Amino acid sequence: MTPQIALPILIPLLAGAVSLLFWRSRSMQRFLAVAGTGSLLLTGLWLLATVQRDGIQVMQMGGWTAPFGISLVADLLGAIMVVLTGIIGFAVALFSLATVGRGHEAYGYFPLMHLLLAGVAGAFLTGDIFNLYVWFEVMLVASFALLILGSEKAQMEGAIKYVTLNLVSSVIFLVAVGLLYGMVGTLNMADIARRLATLQDDGMVDVLAMMFMVAFGIKAAAFPLFFWLPASYHTPPVAVSALFAGLLTKVGVYALYRVFTLIFHHSPGYTHEILLWGAGFTMLSGVLGAAAQFEFRRILSFHIVSQIGYMILGLALFTPLAIIGGVFYIIHHIIVKTNLFLVSGIVHRLRGTYQLKSLGGLYRSHPWLAVLFLIPALSLAGMPPLSGFFAKFIVIRAGIEAEAYGVTFIALLVGLLTLYSMIKIWAEVFWKAAPETRDAPPPAVAPRAMWLMSATVSGLALCTLYIGLNAGPIYALAEASAGQLLAPERYIEAVLGAAGEGTP
Repeated sequence: MTPQIALPILIPLLAGAVSLLFWRSRSMQRFLAVAGTGSLLLTGLWLLATVQRDGIQVMQMGGWTAPFGISLVADLLGAIMVVLTGIIGFAVALFSLATVGRGHEAYGYFPLMHLLLAGVAGAFLTGDIFNLYVWFEVMLVASFALLILGSEKAQMEGAIKYVTLNLVSSVIFLVAVGLLYGMVGTLNMADIARRLATLQDDGMVDVLAMMFMVAFGIKAAAFPLFFWLPASYHTPPVAVSALFAGLLTKVGVYALYRVFTLIFHHSPGYTHEILLWGAGFTMLSGVLGAAAQFEFRRILSFHIVSQIGYMILGLALFTPLAIIGGVFYIIHHIIVKTNLFLVSGIVHRLRGTYQLKSLGGLYRSHPWLAVLFLIPALSLAGMPPLSGFFAKFIVIRAGIEAEAYGVTFIALLVGLLTLYSMIKIWAEVFWKAAPETRDAPPPAVAPRAMWLMSATVSGLALCTLYIGLNAGPIYALAEASAGQLLAPERYIEAVLGAAGEGTP
């Protein structure tokens, strides 16, 4: 029995439930936010250490053996994603203490945050395809409620686009699950992979693969159905934006990696060619959208789209080096993108706007903030020796080795255009002189709030520096994860052959 598999789901669910019981106590809710997310991070590290030591871990819920019961499965990719969920959850919880007002807290901000984290962790750890759908819906409900907190017009408009396209994705996903169950008679992903390999109807399998690709592609904000993301991520409180930016689209990316390495790897010449084209267009459309924007969070939102393309590219190339690069890129991007959104939140607190034209002069008045922006910004653009350089280098080298020269050229071009966007933000927000005429200045930031925000951003910046300066161990971890993904028989044996016991 390995309880650390279930704890990343149970801890946020319990913290959210207790927060509801103390909904009149602001101090208790804030304490539970930090304690719950901190416990999630520690449990994630425990789970990762267990998987590294003992191999893939499995828990059969209710005592039912696979494939009849619901399985929770933690391989290296799932454990890595849980650790990243804990890091981002803890960082956002700390940042929220300084930025989320009483009004949002009174309407359930912290319980909804815990529910969202539970959904994310559940999606990373489930071994059942229908339960993956369930966890996606848990995330959708929690994220929609967080998105509309405050009920401002821009929030409502963004939320409508967000929920509409995600509901379309959910419908496609559910129909695909039903058709898949009709073909193989099971919902356990390991059992699906085992039975699907014996089927002769390749045409129907390809149809199902495309349905899952579209459903998860929408969740990941891949081309062409990505416009819900830049239409919505800039509208809620910045802590919510940061939480979404770090985690939500990565669940879609994770689902693509899980399904197209475990279940639908029978015809990579067909499915992965489509993924390759999708990756190229996702990178290009996202970065061009960012280049045209002059609002801090909208630029960052479009860059989420462009960076998703690199992650999908790693899967599309489907070589060991490419999968390593994809996993490395996910690790790097989750931390960097969350940090950039949090930096934008500090800028907003100091100047009262996200519009680049109305900002300026922060390098002179707050040089420490300028440095804290440059670290994740240059990492996002792929500048050495930061984490983004190694992530891009691995993926691009994999593209060259696979002779995918067209999409590799796009990846290089997108890196340059990303640098242009980051320089634009630097020049407009930090370097140029502050505008002479501005709207009324925002209220002064309390020293404790500024300390909390700065400490959170500094911590994530240190994570970025650590990954860049210690790329070897992170590469080794990504390599081991890629080895498991490219050997699906190990996952199948762990779930079906060991009846819930971890196998090396």
